[in-house]
Amino acid sequence: MHKDILLVEDNPDDVELTRIAFQEAKIANRLVVVGDGAEALDYLFGRGKHEGRDVSDLPSIVLLDLNLPKVDGREVLQAIRADEATRTLPVVVLTTSTEPFDVEASYALGVNSYIQKPVDFEQFVWAVKQVGLYWLVLNHPRTA
Repeated sequence: MHKDILLVEDNPDDVELTRIAFQEAKIANRLVVVGDGAEALDYLFGRGKHEGRDVSDLPSIVLLDLNLPKVDGREVLQAIRADEATRTLPVVVLTTSTEPFDVEASYALGVNSYIQKPVDFEQFVWAVKQVGLYWLVLNHPRTA
């Protein structure tokens, strides 16, 4: 059984491009999409509208945009790394920002990888495919 992928993204176009990329890469994992940082934390920690979700069933990876409504991506990353249950969860920042501060802050907070979203459709699809193939096929995750 494939574990879910959590996509934290507020741009509907980027959500759709990510879906297309995973379909083209034949990645069978279900894509769970949340549109802001607060809902991402609710999903991971079983709160709010995700209350009752089995929080031990973590996603295989979190694809995290930085510039999000309610709670920004840096705060989401900080909360993930601060909790024992989610501390080792793979998190890949997928964002438009190339600001050195954002890159450095993300790594300082414990992100596993930082990828700038390409503007071009084909490059975006290629980049998301590579992320999926690496983290879901090639990478050997830690076992609890």
